[in-house]
Amino acid sequence: MMSMGAIGAGLAAIGAGIGIGMIGGKAADGVARQPEAGGDIRTNMLLTAAFVEGAALFAIVVGLLDVLK
Repeated sequence: MMSMGAIGAGLAAIGAGIGIGMIGGKAADGVARQPEAGGDIRTNMLLTAAFVEGAALFAIVVGLLDVLK
């Protein structure tokens, strides 16, 4: 039987992938609308993506720790 920790880890990975994809898409829209702000938009995009990735990694670790319990 599959534990809820494994399901939670999988959902965290899927959610992070969707979130980072949305961040990248919106950043591309922003640069297309205002090319002179590309550097600032890129910096904010990378910082936000790193935060999403960190939260997802934390959720995956917690989920996998539940599997090993």
